[in-house]
Amino acid sequence: MKMNTTPMTELEAMEAAAAQTNAHYLLRLYITGSTPNSTRAIVNIRKICEEHLHGRYDLEVIDISQHPTLAEGEQIIAAPTLIRKLPLPLRRFIGDMSQTERILLGLDLRKVDDRASPA
Repeated sequence: MKMNTTPMTELEAMEAAAAQTNAHYLLRLYITGSTPNSTRAIVNIRKICEEHLHGRYDLEVIDISQHPTLAEGEQIIAAPTLIRKLPLPLRRFIGDMSQTERILLGLDLRKVDDRASPA
């Protein structure tokens, strides 16, 4: 008898996807003062969070000019930088968060293309 040696069964994959769908996100956005890039990053990530994570996220905005030790502890080398702390794995995004599709993909929130045919 041949055994299925795939790492995850279809049911396990569905359960993992459901858990990700209901996951609570902890995001930290590191900015530098009230620069145009910082302002855009705040507006853009708040919009993404409200549209795709409504009620399932905490967003902390940290001004590294006021809290340089926090940036040092996270090894921030550019700002704005967004860090997804939860759910794991940790992910980092640099820039004004205007590339919505890239951010959604990185946060594992990218919508499935409804036009795609089933496999």
